[in-house]
Amino acid sequence: FTRCPEHLFNLKFAAKELQRNSKRCDKEEKVEKNKVKKAIQKGNTEVARIHAENAIRQKNQSVNFLRMSARISILMDKFEHQFETLDVQTAHMEDSMSSTTTLTTPQSQVEGLLHEMADEAGLDLNLELPQGQSGSVGSSVAAAEQDELSSRLAKLRDQM
Repeated sequence: FTRCPEHLFNLKFAAKELQRNSKRCDKEEKVEKNKVKKAIQKGNTEVARIHAENAIRQKNQSVNFLRMSARISILMDKFEHQFETLDVQTAHMEDSMSSTTTLTTPQSQVEGLLHEMADEAGLDLNLELPQGQSGSVGSSVAAAEQDELSSRLAKLRDQM
């Protein structure tokens, strides 16, 4: 991800370069048109034809540079959007992973650490949990959600 801003800079730079090339072609087209006019004034139609072809070629090249610049701009916008989306997804995944890790901490390890620290402190720790609550907080929440979903499904089936 550290190279993404570098790629974005390169895309912006390339788009600007294409726009400059387009302007340069526009200037060269004007020069060629002036040469056409001078050749016609001198009565040299063959030279005027060559300069006219050059002017048209410069005009087409200018348009092509503008098209490429627009394509690069669109690509740059897509790249920025995808990069922002990736940042949001990464942040969401990190939040989800940290909350999941917190909810799925094994209760036996927590109790073991509590007893170990109480023993070191010279205290008597009596933290026996009632029989029905030996699981983690995450599993009891998940079980409650599952029960709610099951009851909603049963109600929907009854309505049909």
